[in-house]
Amino acid sequence: MQREAIEALRDLEGLMLLKPELKADEQMQENLFVGRGIMFSRILEAVSFNGSGDKIKLPTSCFTDLSDQGAFDKGPIYLQLSVIHQESPSETKANDPKQQTTHSGVLEFTADEGYVGLPPHVWNNLFPVGAPNAPLVELHYVWLPKGTYAKLQPEVVGFSDIPNHKAVLETTLRQHATLSQGDVITVNHGILTYKLRVLELKPSSSVSVLETDIEVDVVGSDSASESTNQHILKPLTLGMSLSGMVEEGNYDYYKFSIDDDTWEKIASGDFRVEVKIDVETGGGDTDLYMSKHPLIFPTRHQHEWSSHDVGSKILILNSNDKILGVGTYSIGVYGFKATTKYKLLVSVEGNNNFKIGQQTGSSSSVEIDTVECRNCKHFIPSRSIALHEAYCSRHNVVCQHAGCGIVLRIEEAQNHVHCEKCGQASHRGEIEKHMKVFHEPLQCPCGVVLEKELMVQHQASACPLRLITCRFCGDMVQAGSSAMDVRDRLRGLSEHESICGSRTAPCDSCGRSIMLKEMDIHQIAVHPKS
Repeated sequence: MQREAIEALRDLEGLMLLKPELKADEQMQENLFVGRGIMFSRILEAVSFNGSGDKIKLPTSCFTDLSDQGAFDKGPIYLQLSVIHQESPSETKANDPKQQTTHSGVLEFTADEGYVGLPPHVWNNLFPVGAPNAPLVELHYVWLPKGTYAKLQPEVVGFSDIPNHKAVLETTLRQHATLSQGDVITVNHGILTYKLRVLELKPSSSVSVLETDIEVDVVGSDSASESTNQHILKPLTLGMSLSGMVEEGNYDYYKFSIDDDTWEKIASGDFRVEVKIDVETGGGDTDLYMSKHPLIFPTRHQHEWSSHDVGSKILILNSNDKILGVGTYSIGVYGFKATTKYKLLVSVEGNNNFKIGQQTGSSSSVEIDTVECRNCKHFIPSRSIALHEAYCSRHNVVCQHAGCGIVLRIEEAQNHVHCEKCGQASHRGEIEKHMKVFHEPLQCPCGVVLEKELMVQHQASACPLRLITCRFCGDMVQAGSSAMDVRDRLRGLSEHESICGSRTAPCDSCGRSIMLKEMDIHQIAVHPKS
């Protein structure tokens, strides 16, 4: 009995010695299976670089290893990345019970030996709460199936307010090679940033998004709107007022829509749109900014309509405004001074004024027999001109500022002033606000410093951060700086359009690969219409 126990103990010790070898063999077999015959595994120190998408930089030795195994003949390279925890097992379990893992493609093989370069997307998904001083990452070559379905959820509300938000998301996904369940994708739209978490993928929890049509569902955020600093749009119903309160220096945003039926009424000239804000007394004041989408968050820098009157204010828009039409509009209520309570109302009102050419029904004989008053320059019936001039000269005064000429009561004239910089007429109590709003220098996110009117023009036509609809890809993108190519600048192409238009597509007539930006010239020169 004792001999059998000793032999059993020896067999157990032998198995314990073989266990690491068996485990290593199992890991190798697993890696070969996952990599479809390619065995590639490295532990490298992670460094970050400023890139987009999920493609990483590897050292040249990795290229040699992968090339020797014929990995490049099997298609795009996909890698699984896992964080190597350098603390003790107990600390690792306490601090991070879930091992951070993601997937990536390969950008280039230019990293220093022993290092792997990670773009922000990969870095933030591997180290969501900060990285150690010398973070180690384990890489494995893997094969990934083509994705067919993805469910994403924004971390905060407001992403669906972006016009054609799925196209914006598609533009971001073009920079990715892979998606992994649990990852967070960053979507930039102008100066706005949205983060979306990958909730579900099919047919696997990690998929390739290269050269595949993938169905994407964007579900609503489960976060409360008050928990984020990101702006959101509150819906407005035409004809119904909403109450709000805005702090100094902050914005409240609202949106409303003009449908086909409403626009038909406005386009007839019989109706107009009124945007009215009533401010409660208490020392506070607001400014009103408005824009048509795709500009979803109007600001002091960037807007299409504005009102800066002290206290309550109103914007009137009619069919003569070229920008007005069917679509969605945003209103920004800016806290100019102190915390301000207000009521906001957008309504469609009828035009009750007489139309041009409409007869008044009175005789014109009185209008013909008139004389110009020497004080106010108004035309007065000749039979009462003497009485009028006597009264007018005692009680009224004409502003002598060049181009003004407004007639004021003498007691009102002392409060009628003109801006020394632009000459605009204003009430004396409002000139301080006028100087601050219109003449205080503003800094654009691109770095340019201008006064308000020039800033609005800059952000509408020259700012590299302005959003445009690319004529080649159809997406809303940042325009960028001026195109590098002189011919592209003459065509009026932005930096993005110059690059995007350099992609080729087959000509519908002859099948030749032609750059998108040259396609119209090619059609005219090679395939002229008879």
